[in-house]
Amino acid sequence: MARVCSPYFDPEYENLSTRINPPRVSVDNSSCSDCTLVKVDSVNKPGILLEVVQILTDLDLIITKAYISSDGGWFMDVFHVTDQQGKKVTDSKTIDYIEKALGPKGHITDVLNAWPGKRVGVHSFGDHTAIELIGKDRPGLLSEISAVLANLHFNVIAAEVWTHNRRIACVVYVNDNTACQPVEDKARLSTMEEQLKNILRGCEDDEKVGRTSFSMGFTHVDRRLHQMLFADRDYEGGGLANEVDHFPPCFQPKITIERCEEKGYSVVSVRCKDRAKLMFDIVCTLTDMQYVVFHASISSDGPYASQEYFIRHMDGCTLDTEGEKERVVKCIDAAIRRRVSEGLRLELCAKDRVGLLSEVTRILRENGLSVTRAGVTTIGEQAMNIFYVRDSSENPVDIKTIAALRKEIGHTMMFNVKKVPTNSAEAPETKGWAKTSFFFGNLLERFLA
Repeated sequence: MARVCSPYFDPEYENLSTRINPPRVSVDNSSCSDCTLVKVDSVNKPGILLEVVQILTDLDLIITKAYISSDGGWFMDVFHVTDQQGKKVTDSKTIDYIEKALGPKGHITDVLNAWPGKRVGVHSFGDHTAIELIGKDRPGLLSEISAVLANLHFNVIAAEVWTHNRRIACVVYVNDNTACQPVEDKARLSTMEEQLKNILRGCEDDEKVGRTSFSMGFTHVDRRLHQMLFADRDYEGGGLANEVDHFPPCFQPKITIERCEEKGYSVVSVRCKDRAKLMFDIVCTLTDMQYVVFHASISSDGPYASQEYFIRHMDGCTLDTEGEKERVVKCIDAAIRRRVSEGLRLELCAKDRVGLLSEVTRILRENGLSVTRAGVTTIGEQAMNIFYVRDSSENPVDIKTIAALRKEIGHTMMFNVKKVPTNSAEAPETKGWAKTSFFFGNLLERFLA
């Protein structure tokens, strides 16, 4: 009887086209007088645009213009980028990293795996355990979460918190206070999870039950927060009563979807206030909604950004129904608004210790302040915390409240207050220490590297 054998499949076959036609990367500082041109030519593959944009934004580069084309199995794009001061990228280490990250020797996936600071949702990696939480937002919630962690002797090493449409999503990195190691005790983890679930459960009439997880995987921090809020359907919360709109009429995001009959694309046009990481947020959302970007044009005109994407669904279909178009518009609008903050920006720097986050958030709560967005990280022995806060009753923060905060915590830590322009997103040109610390991903990378 003849023996039947399965055909041999070379595991490297999927990478064959990349090895035959390796990516070509050029960092050009001579062609343009006011920006650096990053040119990438590569074999096309699903998600490649998001990966490239992710690399550039993680380096805190501002994308002022971009031209994308990925028809015919080949990916060709040009990005006009500057640093945070609006100048050309001249740092040799940054240029070298771009060439290695996007080039043939250290292609995107390998480089991302080498940056643990960009991953989240892992039960344990290195000396840390990552926790994901999502639920209904309310004043003092972050204080309650951090108090639970402090009481169980978990040290918060880093965290990012976003709120949108009365929902909260956060990723928290902790370790065991006694051993400075990831938390391995299943009983402690179970206790923590149960207590956090009780806090997130909130009101009995809340249709969306809060969740705590230690899900496995390797996902970029900002992308994971987008995914969590998208899965939570925060985009359906528009128009809530008493919800503050962070945009004045002139800066309201304008999103339209039309059909390009000649080429068979749906054309998504976005015009809104320009800000850092805007392109990443939009491309991230389209990718997670299973849409493929074939062509794109990105530009900035003063305070405005204009972005146009020629897309199809992964199955090759365009957006033909009004329901599909409305959903995409809502999701992009939500992605734009999630990073928008208002009110006061508080910057704190102090020696790291267990319970520091709990103490600070308790003081904010006791002074009637709600946290709308937060970034926490630790570099060496120093904890660096940034909170965007507003009055719990939606009124402007009183100057007496700031004075009380300075009196209570100013003698134990560096304390800086910045007024965020009303109805405004953070602009790329922010100056000084605040400029550096705003980009939480950058701080996480430095800490976790």
